[in-house]
Amino acid sequence: MKILVFAHRLELGGTQTNAIELAAGLRDRHGFDVVFHATPGPAVDLLHRKGLDLVPAPDARLHPSLARMRLLRDLVRRERPDLIHAWDWWQGLEAYGAVHLTMRVPLIISDMMMTLTHVLPRQISTTFGVLAVQRQAAQQGWRSCAYLPPPVDLAANAPDLLDRAACRSAMGLSDRDIALVTVSRLSHTMKADSLARTIDCVRQLGRVLPLQLAIVGDGTARGTLQALANRANRDLGRKAIILHGAMTDPRPAYAAADIVLGMGGSALRGMAFGRPVIVTGDRGFARLFDADSVDWFADGGIHGIGTAADDGLAVPAMVSAVRRLASMPALRDSLGQFGRDHVRRHHDLDALTDRLAVLCHAAITQGTVPSIQDAARSAVIYLRERRFQTTSRDKTADGLR
Repeated sequence: MKILVFAHRLELGGTQTNAIELAAGLRDRHGFDVVFHATPGPAVDLLHRKGLDLVPAPDARLHPSLARMRLLRDLVRRERPDLIHAWDWWQGLEAYGAVHLTMRVPLIISDMMMTLTHVLPRQISTTFGVLAVQRQAAQQGWRSCAYLPPPVDLAANAPDLLDRAACRSAMGLSDRDIALVTVSRLSHTMKADSLARTIDCVRQLGRVLPLQLAIVGDGTARGTLQALANRANRDLGRKAIILHGAMTDPRPAYAAADIVLGMGGSALRGMAFGRPVIVTGDRGFARLFDADSVDWFADGGIHGIGTAADDGLAVPAMVSAVRRLASMPALRDSLGQFGRDHVRRHHDLDALTDRLAVLCHAAITQGTVPSIQDAARSAVIYLRERRFQTTSRDKTADGLR
């Protein structure tokens, strides 16, 4: 089978990693012939490490983009794929309008949003990265919807794969301190709030505990976060917070950590490395990933929304979780093992690749006759809710609902 993977701009992010690793898995485990189509970006390094070539897509701030749709049609005519796998709602709509409706090429869409993206066509095979969202889609009439959570390559993200001391030294982390690590895009949307509160948490607790925080990533919020880090470092009289910049391969950051803070795929990779994880989210959300929270996260995604004021200050839940983990090495070890066991059971890349292969074959056998009523429904929702949808240079999560 030849599959054309149509992905988002190749920034350093969870969905981009998912798309690349699953595409390589389909090739290696199931013999798929993969054509990878996306806007170039720093994650192209991972694409090349996986032995995949990039067919560049033009960038766009307005979606659906006519220029991208025209190029996609040309690519389909040249490559003649059996199936298109589109990641995120904007690629999904472009592939739907440019190729599925007019050329009747089978299509599967993967949507990793935390809430249901209503604008997506309901007659197209769709995977959702959050179980609660998949369940809602099934209740609201999606013909073929499946749960496909973020995958993690357990072999490449193993606790003993990298030398921990060397990774800490390379990142400027002291062996004497308890290293907190967060790997994230430094974007104002979704990310900056939790990062600012993490900095403030270290500022508060760093007076009594030997904490050191490494923030790995880059983006539009870096200047603001660097100013907060500088202020906290002055208050503590030491370099307790380091903004490390982006890493195309962040595994040394996870290997260096004693505690990982983050959300989504970043939190899962921290678990794969056997590190205890504090899951963060919007408006001050922070919760330890443990036996009491695992079912809640399994249903709603590795993320949450709190109720804190928009003040950038650490919330009691985060302060309590960091203090508890920093003070209890045995708890760090037990929760690290708990998290890795969870990832092995539910997020293993090989198992999810096999699940996706089944879905790809099913999407082809279900037929390619488009539904005019379904197309009209999506068009009405698009025009009603956001006629001119834009996506910023930071990949946002505010898709059409």
